[in-house]
Amino acid sequence: MKYYLGAYAASPNQNGWNAQLETAFYDELKALPNVKGLEHPFLGSHLHPYDDRWFLANIDPAWDYVLTCIPGIMNALGQNPQFGLASVDESGRLAALDFMQQACTAVGQLNAHLGRPAVQAIQIQTAPARHNAPSSKAALQASLQTLMSWDWQGARLVIEHCDAYVDSHTPSKGFLALADELEVLTQLNIHLPAEQHLGMVINWGRSVIETRRVEGALEHINAAQAAGVLSGVMFSGVSDQNSEYGAWCDSHQPPRLSEQVLHGEPGSWMTEQAICQCLAAVDSAEQLLVLGAKIGIRPLSASIEQRIAYVRNMLAIFDRYFAVAP
Repeated sequence: MKYYLGAYAASPNQNGWNAQLETAFYDELKALPNVKGLEHPFLGSHLHPYDDRWFLANIDPAWDYVLTCIPGIMNALGQNPQFGLASVDESGRLAALDFMQQACTAVGQLNAHLGRPAVQAIQIQTAPARHNAPSSKAALQASLQTLMSWDWQGARLVIEHCDAYVDSHTPSKGFLALADELEVLTQLNIHLPAEQHLGMVINWGRSVIETRRVEGALEHINAAQAAGVLSGVMFSGVSDQNSEYGAWCDSHQPPRLSEQVLHGEPGSWMTEQAICQCLAAVDSAEQLLVLGAKIGIRPLSASIEQRIAYVRNMLAIFDRYFAVAP
């Protein structure tokens, strides 16, 4: 088995850009035998946050790609709280569609460079934050109908569920509720051929941030699967402890330290057992369109060797699961 890696979260370039350092990091990534490709951040306009030329010159041409729009969406929300595909404010919704048009162009650029349809999926998120600006299912449905009219060159459109707004605590993202997202997806899929169906990706950490329970991620996986739209699971940890990662922060904590996970975070709620329970809940986990991990590394001064050790340990959990899975 091979898996997607949100490598940008583990990059040594968290506070600036050093091309030589990133090249060394990517050389190590390309040597990992169980990396299928990258969950790559899209911030708008360009393929890479710093240097498109560098990116195209250093990626493995055999990798596949999943573009995630969350970094660009969060940047846009910082400038305009009304921004988002689910925004009731029409100018904010149209701004989000313009951003997605740029993402569509980026898909074409990456595929053209590689000479094949390498981008397998686009992860979209249902901004705006509901505690700052109103959003609705109707606005999201209208946006998705527009997106479906564009040529994505075979890449599937999938909603990555982020923590929804709830009254009990301050959210990290605060986007639409899972039930609302699932309702929109299932309604739209009725009119689409199977190969064009819209999907849902569950991010383990973001579901736990929302529910404040480890079981919350499993419940979200089960709900998406019951609705017939589960397309992927990305594993990213979280904790209630105020460590360098922060309490209840979407900082992509590694899995919990254990006898088998030698490079991990002691306070992480994402244990190997929790990961395996989620994988076991999926009818055919090995057939998911998107399956992988995104982990951040602390301290930020960690060496490339340390960063790769964390990544190896994370992916080894998947390998151990699939080695014995029925």
